[in-house]
Amino acid sequence: MTELDILSRKIHELRDWQTAAWRQVADPVLTVFERREIRNHIKESDGELRRYLAMMSDWLRLQARAVEKAGDSFAKLEFRLLA
Repeated sequence: MTELDILSRKIHELRDWQTAAWRQVADPVLTVFERREIRNHIKESDGELRRYLAMMSDWLRLQARAVEKAGDSFAKLEFRLLA
């Protein structure tokens, strides 16, 4: 697995977990304490999710720059005919 695959998987897992956690918070059977604990865990996972998204953004930005540099280098080729 590449670094991009791992980041994508982690982001997907965190989003799924947060969706399930918010559904749990809406459950009327939970006590106030349990809701607060779930919300605290959601806040912690939100920070982690933001960190992973920033890493993904940086990785994609670096890849785009590498492609741009490679594309520009081919445009500057000079050919000479040898007799």
